Parts: sequence; C-alpha cells; structure tokens
Amino acid sequence: MSDARLIIRAIALFALTVAVYSVLLIGLALFRRSSSRRARWQVAMLRRWARIAAFILGLKIEASCNAPATPFLLVSNHLSYMDVVVFASQLDCLFVAKKDVEGWPIIGSLCRSFGTIFIDRRNRRDLARVNGEIAQALEDGRGVILFAEGTSSDGSTVLPFRSSLLEAAARGTFPVSYAAVSYRVLGDDPPARLSVCWWGDMTFVSHFAGLLGLKRIQATVSFGSDEIRADDRKVLAERLWFEVNRLFVPVELDSASQKLMPLNSHRTIGVEE
Repeated sequence: MSDARLIIRAIALFALTVAVYSVLLIGLALFRRSSSRRARWQVAMLRRWARIAAFILGLKIEASCNAPATPFLLVSNHLSYMDVVVFASQLDCLFVAKKDVEGWPIIGSLCRSFGTIFIDRRNRRDLARVNGEIAQALEDGRGVILFAEGTSSDGSTVLPFRSSLLEAAARGTFPVSYAAVSYRVLGDDPPARLSVCWWGDMTFVSHFAGLLGLKRIQATVSFGSDEIRADDRKVLAERLWFEVNRLFVPVELDSASQKLMPLNSHRTIGVEE
C-alpha cells in the first residue's frame, strides 16, 4: 500500500509543481515592469503550491493563530525541507536558503522563481549582500523566513542560532518574530525523527521516497506572541533561541511516545554560551 501511495503522491506532486511553475513564469513575464506585482504573484503562487502540496503529502498542520503580518522577519528552528511547505502554507513569505539548493535540479529553478534569497555560507563576504537583500525585502513589505540554526536537525533539541544573518535586524533595530515547528507521524509508520526530519548524512532522494509513503504527517507550528528587538546581533540571536526553545516540542524517536505526547507540550532548554 505504501508503494502505491508513494507513486500516486509523486505523480500528483510533480504535476502540481509543473502546473504552478508554468503559471508562475507567465505571471512573472506579464508583471516584469512592476516589482511589487511580481512579488505579490510570487507569494500567491508559493502559498497555493504549498497548500495543495500539503494535501497531497497527507500533511496536517496545526498552527497558532498569532502569525505575524507582513512585513516581517521570522526566525524558526529547522527540521526538514517540509518546513518550507508548512510555513509557506501559513504565511505570505520568501525564504533564505543555502546556495547549494540553487543548483538542485528543478527545485533550484523553482526556488529562484519564488524569490528565495540564497547565501553562500563558505564566503563571509556574501553576508553583506544577503543582509542587504533581507533589508530590501522588508522595506518592500515582504515576509522573510530565516532558519537560524544554519542546518536541519533531528528534532531532539534546537541547535544554537547563528547571528550573522540578523545583522540587518540589529543594525536597524527592527523587531524579529519567531516560531517553532515540530512533527509527528501516526500509526505504525517510521518515527518522525527518522522519516520527516532530514539531518546528518541522509540522502534527499531516499528520504523523500520514504516520506511519500507515510500515511499522514502531523506538523505543529507555534508562533511567538511578541517580537524581539536588540541592537546587538548576538544578543538578538540568544533571545530568539531562548524563545523558540520555550515553544519547541521535541520530535520523539519512537511512535509510542509520540502518541502520548500532547501537541501543546514544550521543553525549556538553557541558552548555550
């Protein structure tokens, strides 16, 4: 049954992506003289793609009702490529992603068309450009989502936040929103830490194939009730890290413990030096 589910979902997701990408490119060509209309079109098409993709993938999302309004810079923990589907289905936004993604077949082109800001983490001089693009996106009234851990984790805890991409926020002392995302699976499917979280040396193709075969995925995203300000990027990163940890629901390793875990539970972890 999981093999049939995998094939059906793969075909449906591919068809959706091709259709949305085609319509997206048509709109971008039509609105090429208006940056504001192009931005609105990118946001609208990304949100539609994410909502339909969530349905295809059997992804049910529980989100708190205090999501930020545009413009915003939002920092979250990072567990999987599924985070993009979760947040894009809930918010009008664009993402900051590592430059490696830009070179991925199909996915790279799709991300570029949706307005993703790419960063080369191996080149420190690229930080100034990316911080400038984040600041410009906010000035243009857009929402920007940043995964400040710099990599995805296994969901047992939140990794320390990198402060380099918070420079624009600290320099401009504008507020930063925050959120925490977590996952669980139901039934006898492999636990979410292995089947949904993407970390370590997991390969994308094999992991995604396994994810397509899951019966249902439960995502929980909790938005912070306030915004954080600081004129020092490292202080800002620490405060955001603490607040995300306060909201974060660890992803359990075994399915039995997930069934016992309430969706609104959380664990508080001290800030690392």
